[in-house]
Amino acid sequence: MDKWAHDNNVILDFSRPGKPTDNPFIESFNGSFRDECLNTNWFLSLEDAREKIEAWKDEYNGFRPHSSLSGLTPNQFVSDYIRDSNFCTFERY
Repeated sequence: MDKWAHDNNVILDFSRPGKPTDNPFIESFNGSFRDECLNTNWFLSLEDAREKIEAWKDEYNGFRPHSSLSGLTPNQFVSDYIRDSNFCTFERY
């Protein structure tokens, strides 16, 4: 990865081990993912893991309200943002 980053002029900046305050948003997500998905499922195969993780992701993004989004789900938040702003996807027509 270091060689790829160097070749592509990418600066790698890692969080310090044991310092969750470096990025509290990803640490919160990682904790939820670990506690609610990884620790509660037994994966029988790679395909089984993909299916269970996808189901957890759909529930996390589509059905659970998030306090950081004023009680909206991430999907609702994105829909509201797109509808209420001059959102551009940079798609070519």
